[in-house]
Amino acid sequence: MAQGAELRALIKEMMVESLMLDCEAGEIGDETPIFGAEGLGLDSVDALQLVVGIEKEFGLKIGDAEKAKAVLQNVETIAREIESQA
Repeated sequence: MAQGAELRALIKEMMVESLMLDCEAGEIGDETPIFGAEGLGLDSVDALQLVVGIEKEFGLKIGDAEKAKAVLQNVETIAREIESQA
């Protein structure tokens, strides 16, 4: 399993592809908020697609809303959770 910068790049690529974002993976910062106007501006439908994509690509299951809230803050928090499961 990828780690570090490689994992973060893979997460960004998965986000751009599965969410059909109007930006390049390289334009997304590791600390860029996923939700809200200051970040990528994703909504709850996008969150569901993101959870499915993370499970499919990285095997990480996000079972409840509290865990999702903690994990789905930015690329860095997603990567740390994936790395902790490896």
